[in-house]
Amino acid sequence: MTNKKCIGSKFDDFLEEEGLLQESEAIAIKRVIAYALEQKMAKEKMSISRLAKELDTSRTAVSRILDPENTSITLNTIEKVAKYLGKRIILSFA
Repeated sequence: MTNKKCIGSKFDDFLEEEGLLQESEAIAIKRVIAYALEQKMAKEKMSISRLAKELDTSRTAVSRILDPENTSITLNTIEKVAKYLGKRIILSFA
């Protein structure tokens, strides 16, 4: 068995060079948020309408939150969702 060295750079470096790193990170974060809400909805057999009521927002807003490709989400909405899920937000600038 031969020991091969890694050739090239990290994938994050590639994404940054292509100007795609921030967008891909935003999509990843949004997918985590949508997945967590979907899991809770499934566990509690909850409809979008009921979730909208729980979050004090519209069904349309909940549909946008659940859309993993739609990264247009405000900090206020993220905070509402985190609180609803019993989580808290930790934000850092690196």
